[in-house]
Amino acid sequence: MKKHLRADKAGAAPGTLLYVGQREAQPTLATLIEYGPEPGDFVETQFTAVEQGRVYQPKYPVLWLNLHGLENQALLQLVGERFRLHPLTLEDILNTQQRPKVEAYPHYLFITVRLHSLDENGNLEGEQVSIVLGRGFVLTFQEKPTGTFAGLREGLRRGESLVRRFGADYLVYSILDKLVDRDFTVLERLGDISDDLEDEMLESGTQPGQLRRLQQMRRSLQGMRRGLWPLRELINTLQRDEQDYFHDETQLYLRDVYDHSVQLIETVETLREALAGQQDTYHSLQGHKLNLQMRRLTVITIVFMPLTLITGIFGMNFEHMPGLKWQWGFGATMLAMALITTVLTLLFRNRRWM
Repeated sequence: MKKHLRADKAGAAPGTLLYVGQREAQPTLATLIEYGPEPGDFVETQFTAVEQGRVYQPKYPVLWLNLHGLENQALLQLVGERFRLHPLTLEDILNTQQRPKVEAYPHYLFITVRLHSLDENGNLEGEQVSIVLGRGFVLTFQEKPTGTFAGLREGLRRGESLVRRFGADYLVYSILDKLVDRDFTVLERLGDISDDLEDEMLESGTQPGQLRRLQQMRRSLQGMRRGLWPLRELINTLQRDEQDYFHDETQLYLRDVYDHSVQLIETVETLREALAGQQDTYHSLQGHKLNLQMRRLTVITIVFMPLTLITGIFGMNFEHMPGLKWQWGFGATMLAMALITTVLTLLFRNRRWM
């Protein structure tokens, strides 16, 4: 499936299933996990075809279905039918340019959040993760396969995770917690990149490419900020307005995630302030470097001014000039010019202008 932007969807009817995103849609793989509190209450299966999903019957109290890759719209449509998802929910799942939000439907909550990561060059990459929380089931939809939830799945397999002892609401909390932890990791790496860049500027001066890296940092922090501010409001809404879906004990854990989201925002703002200071430092160092170059040019100009005066005087086209026919005139003039150059050079070096 080709990638599409919002403009490609202009004029389409509400509920139209059309993938909207910056990257091409990936092949769809569905991973289904069911579990309960007992050690043997666990089953995991994967399928890629509509027929496989159509014949599956739930066995245990909590069902978690994760789809990564949004290419197979028929499979997505089947999931919508099995769990009675509104067409607007399916539309928002395929529109990966959503801001983080939570929407309440008659029998489920629909949540969208951003999964942030950095590529090998330090550029920020964002992926939409859509979550549906219902009575006894959780659906998650990702644009591409990632290892973000690998630890959560492994804990469910071993039966050692607290998630096994709680309901679907605690699973959603765990997913949100993993995403928030991922953001801490991204911000730590951005902080390291920022510190390394600042040390490089102070130790070696400004170098080609540093301004581009500063602009890259600015864009990355802006992207993080756009995802984290709505995330804080989203979690606050889950605490305040959606208590029917979250038990009292899970509410306490959500409060912890809310605190972490506030810390993330504070960290982003701190890094943005540090970045502004680094940009000022860069321009100050550039200005200082330019001043040094201008000072050197000024010194050269001052040194050549008396030499130019001497050669200008003796270069005048007069027939009678003192010393013009003196046999030692040229040597004396060269000696005087060399002496003037030496004196001025020593003077400027003594004043640290050179």
